[in-house]
Amino acid sequence: MQPIRTFNVTPALPERLEPLRKLAYNLHWVWNVETTSLFRRLDPDLWTSSRHNPVLMLGTISQERLQEAAEDEGFLAQMERAARQFDDYLQRGTWYRKQRGVNAAENECYAYFSAEFGLTDCLPIYSGGLGVLAGDHLKSASDLGLPLVGVGLLYQKGYFSQYLNADGWQQERYPINDFYNLPLHLERNPDGSELRISVDFPGRQILSRVWRVQVGTVPLYLLDTNIELNSQYDQDITDYLYGGDIDLRIHQEMMLGIGGVKMLKALGLNVTAFHMNEGHAAFLGLERIRTMIQEDGLTYDQAHQVAQSSQLFTTHTPVPAGIDLFPVEKIDYYVGHYAQVFGLQKEEFHALGRENPSDLKAPFSMAVLAINMATFINGVAKLHGVVSRSMFKGLWPQLPVTEVPITAVTNGVHARTWVHEDTQDLYGRYLGPRWSDAPPEDELWSRVNSIPDEELWRNHERCRARLVVFARERLQKQLRDRGASPSEIAQAGEVLDPYALTIGFARRFATYKRAALFLRDVDRIKRLLLKKDQPVQFIMAGKAHPKDIPGKELIRQIVHFLRDEGVRARIVFMEDYDMHVARLMVSGCDVWLNTPRRPREASGTSGMKGSMNGLLNLSVLDGWWDEADYVRTGWSIGKGEDYDDPDYQDEVESNALYELLEKEVCPLFYNRGEDGLPRGWVAKMKDAIRLNSPVFNTARMVRDYALQGYFPASDRYHTMTAQKHTAARELASWKAKLFDHWYNIRIEDIDISVDERNPAAVPSDLRVDQSVAVKTRLNLGPLSPDDIQVELYQGSVNETGEIVQGKATPMVCQGTDSQGSSIYTGTLSYTSSGLHGLTVRALPRHVDLSNAYEPRLILWA
Repeated sequence: MQPIRTFNVTPALPERLEPLRKLAYNLHWVWNVETTSLFRRLDPDLWTSSRHNPVLMLGTISQERLQEAAEDEGFLAQMERAARQFDDYLQRGTWYRKQRGVNAAENECYAYFSAEFGLTDCLPIYSGGLGVLAGDHLKSASDLGLPLVGVGLLYQKGYFSQYLNADGWQQERYPINDFYNLPLHLERNPDGSELRISVDFPGRQILSRVWRVQVGTVPLYLLDTNIELNSQYDQDITDYLYGGDIDLRIHQEMMLGIGGVKMLKALGLNVTAFHMNEGHAAFLGLERIRTMIQEDGLTYDQAHQVAQSSQLFTTHTPVPAGIDLFPVEKIDYYVGHYAQVFGLQKEEFHALGRENPSDLKAPFSMAVLAINMATFINGVAKLHGVVSRSMFKGLWPQLPVTEVPITAVTNGVHARTWVHEDTQDLYGRYLGPRWSDAPPEDELWSRVNSIPDEELWRNHERCRARLVVFARERLQKQLRDRGASPSEIAQAGEVLDPYALTIGFARRFATYKRAALFLRDVDRIKRLLLKKDQPVQFIMAGKAHPKDIPGKELIRQIVHFLRDEGVRARIVFMEDYDMHVARLMVSGCDVWLNTPRRPREASGTSGMKGSMNGLLNLSVLDGWWDEADYVRTGWSIGKGEDYDDPDYQDEVESNALYELLEKEVCPLFYNRGEDGLPRGWVAKMKDAIRLNSPVFNTARMVRDYALQGYFPASDRYHTMTAQKHTAARELASWKAKLFDHWYNIRIEDIDISVDERNPAAVPSDLRVDQSVAVKTRLNLGPLSPDDIQVELYQGSVNETGEIVQGKATPMVCQGTDSQGSSIYTGTLSYTSSGLHGLTVRALPRHVDLSNAYEPRLILWA
């Protein structure tokens, strides 16, 4: 039965409780302990059953309970404190203002595009680490006061809820998200009608409405195609996160990238820097170029220059298989009209998404498109930066891999989201209120050692006890849902020991993460689990992608082991892993286990969350752990070796894991003094908090993005667009001239001397720190010395005769000789002995280039 009229019914609150509405609709409550405690106090059971959703709570709670609260002076006092904290948060001075000036935000805005955002468990539009990282990014951007907006899709069914059948095989449910009972605002036009945007698809236009999630001071705008004017297929585009076939994937990515740009314009936002979090949003560059061509009268080259100068790209995948690749026929069908607007031939348009443009059989890569549309490109850990430079080195074929312009901004986590509220109170008392975003060099981190051992340990024991209680209740619910017997359900209420060494493993169940590595030697792990004086227990959680059969088999293998080997009381697998479960685990476990195949973990952030709570990491040296102090704050499985034989790697690293557990981890945990405290363990906990919290923190991460990416990109945007895009027009013209004449440049000769009195004598042996003078002549043709930077390139020579770990030193132009060649000179020396070499190279130079590698031209002697 269809309604003739619909109404959005909002909660009816007593007048004295109106501040609750404002608090509920801003996700600041997610990381504000006072506000979270306030909503829990209102109705603890409803808070839990609503998945910690204050909007749904206020809409379903009884009017009698609301009236009671309105007359409860204690509740009203707490509400006023929470409201005051929220107002103070919105009005405070920020790091951004100190960096850019009080009024800077009036002239710049940064847009952060991501296919998923993990902000809180009641808003399930995320699948895992990528989304949670994006959510933490927005929270820290708000804390720092950045003029940032998020752009994403609002999924009606989101990512799946997980449950296991009787055989331990993962099943999926897709609950419907009720947008009107979530902390969402529907964006409207001034006349009250819904704000809608349209995106051109083959033969039709698809409409989308716009929802806003307010994350502190940062708005997150989400597109939703579930509109009656769209066809059923088009309504379903935003149903599932990472669902459907390749065509639906392209539809989603067009809506995210192209629709996102259209939405920002419809909202009246003048965005000066665009950040693509993974390649899903890379189509945004096409839409920006089209707009500048058709509305600003720029050529394709000029518009591309503006877009590229003001765009950033973060890659999260360390393997080519993780990149979205589309057949070029699909690209032609869906976005081929952009090529016509740009004036590009098909092959030229396809080249935007190909590492090797001459490979006409290669698919279209969204990561390559994003790289070709950005001037700031980064991986998400130092090791991942190395891997990414190797993956994409083909885009800079003449450049040494170490100089490929892909940097690294190591991921972090949002401290106040992930540190348990009791632990936050502990840190506040001993470290002060600034602990959550204080930089690594701040002296407050030295105060971690002033926290009494007993107080830190007892706080952690309470966190572990809460986790054990929750795990028992979750396991009993799982069994009841499967129709288990009363005795089996009763036994589940006694699993786990609240005082035993508890190891946590929770993440996406992809095969490379090797969740079952600890089961490689069943007898050995059983001895550890069942040891009476030093027992070990595991709490595990995580989802496999619905189409990942090997990942599902890993879950099934673990479930069968815990059922069949008499270790049910020592291992629990918790279904339906989400942010709420994660918070309990990263605060309540003692050790965080991570066993990926190096170097396939781009970053990993769950271990960072554990470390902030005082957990010790036990991990393969991959992702963030490779750059942490893994001696003082945990243990490393192996020493960062690479293996060609996966089976041999599993054998070596599983044995290393058992050795560490038997000889180091368990003895340290159970070595207690007369007071019952494991003081050696607590000392390691303090190191984990002190050394890792300020570094692997999104406060540090977002500051890095701002200083290295957003501020320069925004400044370049203003430079490129000022005075009707004068700088963009001139730079595009200069690049055209450069490409026309670059291949005619000649390095004509190089003179090397070490003795000014006898320049012709060049010995084959040099002394460390001995000065070497180099002079070279270049025929630049129509180009001038202002267009070129010439460098000496020196380094050690490897077994194949190539310079490795090279260092570039600028040479100085001394003018021209009688033949019109430009003369450059420079000096160098070597700081270590061994076989070394030198050469000369030329690179483009222009004041408005983001870097010398932007045109991808280089000439070697």
